[in-house]
Parts: sequence; structure tokens; C-alpha cells
Amino acid sequence: MKKISIKSWALDDRPREKLMFKGKTLLSDAELIAILIGSGNREESAVGLSKRILLSVNNDLNELAKLSVEELMKFKGIGEAKAISIVTALEFGKRRQFEHKASISKISSSKDVFNIIQPLIGDLQHEEFWILYLNNSNKVLAKHQLSKGGFTATLVDVRLLYKRSLELSAVGIIVCHNHPSGKLSPSQSDIELTSKIKKAGETLDIKLLDHLIITEKAYFSFADEGIL
Repeated sequence: MKKISIKSWALDDRPREKLMFKGKTLLSDAELIAILIGSGNREESAVGLSKRILLSVNNDLNELAKLSVEELMKFKGIGEAKAISIVTALEFGKRRQFEHKASISKISSSKDVFNIIQPLIGDLQHEEFWILYLNNSNKVLAKHQLSKGGFTATLVDVRLLYKRSLELSAVGIIVCHNHPSGKLSPSQSDIELTSKIKKAGETLDIKLLDHLIITEKAYFSFADEGIL
């Protein structure tokens, strides 16, 4: 079957021209990806290839963002440069979302914490442990990745956690880590670690305000559940 190239399409149907003359909001996800990759393969146009890539992740851009360069290169017509372009564009989108969420400067609920941290660790395939350092008005002084680990656990050095707290003169902290499995309930080690962090903070007069377990779309708050 002969491939119909984008150049032979009506002017209004070409993604680049459509963006220029009609605006970016009228382009489909497949058309936006087609602009990124520029060309398809011998059998399909860039838009056709883009549709096939999207179909593989059920047209879910969040799932597409999880694909690695190597996984994208499994599609015929996607070489390393094109795969990197897709990964880069989706990462920019993620960072833009994070910049918006990061504008929250004062913590008033566990939902505020989730909105700040979820863009950073919500869709990772490994665990990471983060801390928010707060002043006495619950304003965020800094956020910091303390450690990252494997699929099921990450090591946490409580001494390093509180060393940074003292440097910032923080009076409170909120700790967060993600569960790549999507499971929200805390493990026994999560509960024990929370207790250890809380007790160490009491000695330094730095309050542990909450511990959140983060997944892609939800969270578990130790404080909200009354087990802190």
C-alpha cells in the first residue's frame, strides 16, 4: 500500500500549517507529536505513526510520558533523535505543571502537599523520599530530595534530614515518598520510619507535621488518618 505523505494533504490538514494558521489548540495529540517527529516511515505518515504510538498507551499522555527512549524506539520510524524529542517535550509539560503547583507557598492541608510533590514523584518507577521544610507560618522554606531507591524501598538517613532542617531554621517538616506499585496503605517499615523521624524531631524541637505516601493520582496522609 502506497503511503500518503503529509505534503500531499490539504493545507488545513497539515499539522505545522494548521498550527500556524488556526492555532495550537485545534491540533490533536497525534498532530502535535507528528510535528515533533517530522516524518513517519515507509508505510505511514507522521500522524499515522503518532496515532499508533498513542494507541499503545490507550491515548493517555501520562502513560506516554512514562515510556523511555528505548521503548519509543521500538516503533518503526522512531529513531533515537525522534524518541528524545518526544521525551523532552513531555518532560517540559511536566515541569510546566510543576511550576504552577510549586507556586503554593503556604501549606494549609495535605492536598497542598500532594499538589507540590506529586508532579515530582507521582509517576516514577522507583521510590524517592522528599522533605518540605516549613517556618512557623507553615510557609515552605525549601523542598529537598533526601534519597531515592529501588522499586519497593528507599533508605532514609534521619541525621541528614534534620541537618538541613537546622540549616534552614525550620520549625516543622513534612516528609513524602512515593509507592510505584500504586498501593496507598503504609507498610510496617513506613510506620516505623515515621515514628523514628517524629521522635528525633521532638529532641530538636522540630515538629513532624505529616508523612504522605504519593501515587500517580492519590495520596495517604498520616496526619489525616490520625496515626502520626
